[in-house]
Amino acid sequence: MESTQPHIKTMKLFLFMLLVGLLTAIGGEIKIIPFEEGPFRFGLGSIIFFFALLIRPLPIVSTGLLTALIVIVGRSLLDIFIYGQSFVTHIVEHLPAGAFYTVFALCFKLIPLDELKKQPLMLGLLATAFEVLSNTIEHVLTDILLVSDQETFTSFLLFILVGLLRSFFVVGIYSMITMSEQKKQLKQLMTIHSELYVEALYLQKTMTQIEQLTANSYQLYKKLKTNEEQLASEALHIAQEIHEVKKDNERIHAGLSKITKRNYPSNFLLSELLSFIVEANENYAAYLNKSISITLICPDDYQTKNHIALFAILNNLMANAVEAIEKSGFITLNVVAEQDMTSFIVEDNGVGIDPALISIIFDAGYTSKFNEQGQGSTGIGLSHTKTIVENLEGNIHVTSDTSTCFVVQIPTENIQKEND
Repeated sequence: MESTQPHIKTMKLFLFMLLVGLLTAIGGEIKIIPFEEGPFRFGLGSIIFFFALLIRPLPIVSTGLLTALIVIVGRSLLDIFIYGQSFVTHIVEHLPAGAFYTVFALCFKLIPLDELKKQPLMLGLLATAFEVLSNTIEHVLTDILLVSDQETFTSFLLFILVGLLRSFFVVGIYSMITMSEQKKQLKQLMTIHSELYVEALYLQKTMTQIEQLTANSYQLYKKLKTNEEQLASEALHIAQEIHEVKKDNERIHAGLSKITKRNYPSNFLLSELLSFIVEANENYAAYLNKSISITLICPDDYQTKNHIALFAILNNLMANAVEAIEKSGFITLNVVAEQDMTSFIVEDNGVGIDPALISIIFDAGYTSKFNEQGQGSTGIGLSHTKTIVENLEGNIHVTSDTSTCFVVQIPTENIQKEND
């Protein structure tokens, strides 16, 4: 089984190279012929070939040679079908086009393509230069083999213009796709980090309780030590076991803290962070087969810090709002950013909250979510949300009447990036 894996991988790679060659050849037939009655043409082939090199690692030279062969043979067979004449005649006619893809591939072989993908301007300029060089060689070969009265200077200017257009078109499309994928991965990463952040907070609170429990167990041991030696020994053993649990929790907490304190490479605008949350909960509503209109109102904007804490607070409130709506409804996330305080208002027209429960919904252990077996939810809960808000020196309160409205107020300086 293991010996067949490299063969299968090689076969898949060859088939992809073959597909690139075929698509390039077909794309080359969608063309503009700039010189009247001349064999020279501008097509979409180089766009397809260049894009293929960007989206998947390929043996560049081999792919270029295979593409050149497919273009020469393919165009020759097509011309025989349309115009007749000999196969050799058409092969000679299309040799310059094959030279284009050979030179084009050789040029890309000489540069660190993977590194340049991160520098779109430089990549676009280099690709333009490669286009100009390849087109010039194709033009010279066409002049030698077929036509001897082509305008060289005009052709060169045209090569530059077409090279710029084709190269930056490909780089632009690739950059948009890459940025979209990176944005998607960033949203997923922030969701995971926000969940880990809350779990780390919960673990920290648990460690405080364990510390107190350890102290109580040791005090019990001291009281029993004089009269009840057997019970005292058992109490001391319990204290030691609890202490070991605490040390394990500390190690886990240390690992989680390293993850949740990660510095993100970009500075998030408040509106950008909120759009992540809105999109995530639109997907959550769709997953639950609910028709929910979510509106974001953010007239003021600034760069943020404490991304994970803020994400955890608002994502939890928005997810609760989604769950509170039975079939269809609306959710509004309204932001009022002032110099000293930023308010986040999450409103929904779901089932609402019983007035008698409003005073306890932020208490630890409270939940309104139960599974089919009657077991309470183990989610982060509003108590942890409140703790995060208070860690940011803010406050949270709720009203519920015709709609349910959670209001979170956080000092702006605690979530706004300095030197904005």
